[in-house]
Amino acid sequence: MSAIAVTCALIERDGKLLLARRPEGKSLAGKWEFPGGKVHPGESSEACLQREIEEELGCRIEVGPALSPVLHSYPGGTIELIPFRCTVLSGEPEALEHAEIRWIDPLCLREMDLAGADEPIAEEYLGILGLPSGAP
Repeated sequence: MSAIAVTCALIERDGKLLLARRPEGKSLAGKWEFPGGKVHPGESSEACLQREIEEELGCRIEVGPALSPVLHSYPGGTIELIPFRCTVLSGEPEALEHAEIRWIDPLCLREMDLAGADEPIAEEYLGILGLPSGAP
């Protein structure tokens, strides 16, 4: 079975990063993640991300540079998580489909209970920012 293509946004503003907590009743409930969603057939990763963020957070984003995609297997299947650095173009992000959202200092990323696929993305992001790696 092939991996499901999923995009995620590392939304940056004023030195902070937006994280969203998965709601009760969904897989990975209570875990923090970079918001995003599944790519529809024929849809580009960037278009998917713009659509998903508008649906989930009620705001428009500018999709910036991509980070390295991550293959991760969950009990329900394998995803290829495609991350992008993004900024808010218009609107204020709201938790429309998440339990909550939070702007955090990137240094706090390792303290958050991240979904498994988001962990290597967080580490790559910290490296891009020139912040110390959590790897030994």
